Amino acid sequence: MSATLLSVENLVVDYQVGRETHRAVDDVSFEIATGQTLAMVGESGCGKSTIAKALVRLITPTSGRIVLNGVDLAAMKERELRPLRSRIQMVFQDPYGSLDPHLNAQEIVGEPLRLRGVRSKAARHAEAARLIDLVGLPTTALDRRPQEFSGGQRQRIGIARALASKPDLLVCDEATSALDVSVQAQVLALLVEIQRETGLTYLFISHNLGVVRQLSDNVVVMSRGVIVERGPTAGVLEAPRNPYTRALRAAALDPTTIHGRKPRHILVPAERIA
Repeated sequence: MSATLLSVENLVVDYQVGRETHRAVDDVSFEIATGQTLAMVGESGCGKSTIAKALVRLITPTSGRIVLNGVDLAAMKERELRPLRSRIQMVFQDPYGSLDPHLNAQEIVGEPLRLRGVRSKAARHAEAARLIDLVGLPTTALDRRPQEFSGGQRQRIGIARALASKPDLLVCDEATSALDVSVQAQVLALLVEIQRETGLTYLFISHNLGVVRQLSDNVVVMSRGVIVERGPTAGVLEAPRNPYTRALRAAALDPTTIHGRKPRHILVPAERIA
């Protein structure tokens, strides 16, 4: 069995909304083994993206532990955390807003290399070119800026930028949901191939159960900030035990819930699932 790379223990994240406190994530725990993919599913607002932001410390958890290779990142001060940030990288949902429009592709991918201490500009450019090639873009892409690329190509650049940090864990937060189906398939195939070649570990956050079935080893299902079901992906999706998971699966199979470029799930209210 693979060793545990990431262990999230009793994670709590609160937001202040006016004078009130909203609990977005409530006592969540899970593990991811090295070289495997854990999918996290649930409807919008269930806490998936909040967990992703907590893992990469874009937000600070209220309590709990985020243990990566034996090191707890949750309570670290920024100065302590800075040298460890490269170990968890994120691919964001929006391929249009997540890239600096003033930099070309080579500079975007090369920036994490500079932060890693690669001082030679020639070395940064050579490694950026290798990563751009790895994600399936031509060398002619190196000098082009984000506005000159399609959504799928931008997402490939985002993946290359994340890989430049040589992370142990890649967090993909709805990384294919803004893409057309054919482009989505290409990006998913790329992620599978990268994992096969490098042994990279993924946390894949999605609302699309078809994508989750294709990509992940295990899955956790979230509703209203808590995990309601977990287990091997095939078992959970084929024979869900929790009423919420069954509703999620039924919505995914209903063609009337598919609109535009990506599936969107119409779920019955939680009080009707109980």
